[in-house]
Amino acid sequence: MSQLFPGAVVEPVELAETKGMVCIRTAGESDVESLSVYFTGLSTISRNKRFSGARTDLSAVAAECVAKSDRLDHFTLLAELRQEGQGRIIGEARYAYDEAVRHGEFAISVADAFHRMGLGLQMMTAMETRAIDLGHELIAAETARTNAEMRGLAKKAGFRDTGLGDWQSVHLAKRLSR
Repeated sequence: MSQLFPGAVVEPVELAETKGMVCIRTAGESDVESLSVYFTGLSTISRNKRFSGARTDLSAVAAECVAKSDRLDHFTLLAELRQEGQGRIIGEARYAYDEAVRHGEFAISVADAFHRMGLGLQMMTAMETRAIDLGHELIAAETARTNAEMRGLAKKAGFRDTGLGDWQSVHLAKRLSR
C-alpha cells in the first residue's frame, strides 16, 4: 500500500496529537514480544475490558494473537505509531472466522493514551474491509454491559445489539457488504 509502510493494510495516517504516523498492519510472528509489551502497558481496567477479566499470561496471549496468522480467516491487525524511525504498538484487533456459525468474531484494544482519537474506528474499518475481501458476511463481538466505550465504538461503526447477550454481556453484530 505505501512504500514508507510496506505492510500497511490501509493508508497510514498522521494523528495530530501524536506527532507521528500511524500504520495499521497485519501482525506476524516477529511481533509477539512487542505485542506482549503493549498488553503489559495497558491499564488494569483496559486489560480487563479487552480480555473480559484479569489475565497475567500476557506473553501467551500475544503468541495466541499471531499463532494462526498463516490462515486467511484468522488475523491480528496492529496499529503502530512511528516516530523518529521507531515503531511501537498502540492498538490491536484480533479477528477469527467461525465456520460453524458462519461469522467472524473480533476483540480490540487501543492504548489508554490514544483513546478518543478515532484509532479504534480506523482499526475496525480495516478489519471489516479485510473480512469483506475474504467473503465474510457477518461480524460479531461480545462485551460487558458495563463497557460503555466499546458499546459506543461499536454503535459508531454500525453494529447493533442482537439481544443474545445475558445480564452481564451485550452481543453485537453487523452485516458486511461491499
